[in-house]
Amino acid sequence: QVQLVESGGGLVQPAGSLRLSCAASGSLTGINAMGWHRQAPGQSRELVAHITSGGSTNYADSVKGRFTISRDGPKNTVYLQMNSLKPEDTAVYYCNANVRGWAYWGQGTQVTVSS
Repeated sequence: QVQLVESGGGLVQPAGSLRLSCAASGSLTGINAMGWHRQAPGQSRELVAHITSGGSTNYADSVKGRFTISRDGPKNTVYLQMNSLKPEDTAVYYCNANVRGWAYWGQGTQVTVSS
């Protein structure tokens, strides 16, 4: 089994910053890509960013230049640094990991961007 625990969400004003963390634990042999998705009310879950075990990254167009994904391999932790936040970034952010071909998800952390 694999467990993913997110932290770092909260309320922030527009143009502010937040840093999300996701720690993976359990049977992590063969862990590959990790990443973040988000889901706003009434909308489908969408990819925000992901990073492979080799460090290659991919971002949604809507967050390019504002968000940065990084990964601490030995700690099996992935981070999402979010800068210049906009109200449309408000959503529940979910961490995910691919381990031996299986996709695992965290419980989600709420990010609210509002003045």
